[in-house]
Amino acid sequence: QVQLVESGGGLVQAGGSLRLSCAASASSLSTYAMGWFRQAPGKEREFVAAITRSTYHTYYPDSVKGRFTISRDNRQNTVYLQMDSLKPEDTAVYYCAARRDYNEGHYYTTSSDYNVWGQGTQVTVSS
Repeated sequence: QVQLVESGGGLVQAGGSLRLSCAASASSLSTYAMGWFRQAPGKEREFVAAITRSTYHTYYPDSVKGRFTISRDNRQNTVYLQMDSLKPEDTAVYYCAARRDYNEGHYYTTSSDYNVWGQGTQVTVSS
């Protein structure tokens, strides 16, 4: 079972940028579809970005489209989330998620689609 470790969170002013990383223990990350989610205090976990396992197709909700970019480096077993033009409402704990996927070209947008999660990294955007 792959294990995930997020890093790169922190405090940033509105309009700033952060790059989150998700390091995976598996040597076969290319067999996993990956996603990022976030959860703010008192709110449900929210989908942020998804990427297919090897075709690198991506998908975003409207709330982050054009500001966030998910990418992956399967040789380095790492997935990234570049976050630009950050807003105070982006403040949350960000989680990386993985799903072993035998379907080329699929991405997944709900938390129940994933069965492996990282511990999360805090992102705080000040106004």
